[in-house]
Amino acid sequence: MLRQQDVGHRIVVRRIVGIREGRPLFSDALGELVELSETHLTLSTARGQLRVPVAQVHRAKRVPPTRRPTAAAVVALERAADEAWPAPTRDRLGEWLLRSADGWTGRANSALPIGDPDRPLPAAVDAVERWYAEQGQPPMINTPLPLAAPVCTELDARGWGVRPPTLVQTAPLPLLTTASAEAPPALTVSANPPTADIPAAGLPDGGGHVTVSADQTSATDGHTATDQARAAGGHGDAVGDQARAAGRHGDAGSDAVVELASAPSEAWLAVAAGRKGGLPDAARHVLTAVDQVRFAHVYADGSLMAIGRGTVTGQGRWLGLSLIEVLPVARRQGLARRLIHELAAWGVSSGATHAFLQVEQRNTAAVALYQRLGFTTHHTYLTRFAPNSQR
Repeated sequence: MLRQQDVGHRIVVRRIVGIREGRPLFSDALGELVELSETHLTLSTARGQLRVPVAQVHRAKRVPPTRRPTAAAVVALERAADEAWPAPTRDRLGEWLLRSADGWTGRANSALPIGDPDRPLPAAVDAVERWYAEQGQPPMINTPLPLAAPVCTELDARGWGVRPPTLVQTAPLPLLTTASAEAPPALTVSANPPTADIPAAGLPDGGGHVTVSADQTSATDGHTATDQARAAGGHGDAVGDQARAAGRHGDAGSDAVVELASAPSEAWLAVAAGRKGGLPDAARHVLTAVDQVRFAHVYADGSLMAIGRGTVTGQGRWLGLSLIEVLPVARRQGLARRLIHELAAWGVSSGATHAFLQVEQRNTAAVALYQRLGFTTHHTYLTRFAPNSQR
């Protein structure tokens, strides 16, 4: 029988679905175990989430994981992620990407070593070090694994440091648009979403992937954050998508409304700045320089309670989720789930078929949340930094 340590792994379940002529009828289901309780188990399958009462389980066991994605699939997803988080200063080293954003986030300030750098590997790393020196920044390289394993070997020999592993997780969008069935189903619409300029601020460390604590999500590189935000900000003339989600907000004491806007409001930026320690000028480019982007605002009683960002890149295939944050007063009420659901619905309407996000492996609360939503790990990456250069 299954145990808690099987959560997060592929399993096969034979369940009793009926009785015919006094004999049980069985049906088999294959998927990733995302939740296991005394009464039910939940699988993420190719057709969506399946919740099975334990009393109906005839047999269940762990099975080997699916094969790893091809190198081409990893490259395609990494390039889609780069499009979704575009650094304002960019260069190429053969097919490698060199990226700088005034130190704002790890992903926008690191080289992406995929493809041929047009020179031997040691010379390529030398060139990366020189380029970042010219930018006045410490050299960093993001190494997707196992694709960039040879690069990691070279960096190990040079004494480069390493940050905790990051999971690049994916889910089919039809799954995400139905996975929020547990969220309140009542719908409202709010138009005219807000917009504002991004204020200059200090330079935080970190990347743009998603982390969570309990039912809260935020975009950091795993660092402890200061949860501060303003719940105000005027509405401007940005063109927005009318939201499709609202419901009782629990402790907030009112209906919460999700708005999708083509530009962030001042309140949205305040939440992001509080989480990331500030927003420098380069942040505006990173956040907004994507052809298809939406900024999710969740309001309750006129106050902003949660934010999120969605992009569609990779030739229209990939919805990227980032900067998802729920304020402390509004956590554990399903707002992160509903916000992701709304961004997923927008992604589907824009032609995307899959979603991706990035989360540190050690952030077990985040991994558990995304497993419940149907995300699985596509590949991992390590952020490497030159000796004596970590901020």
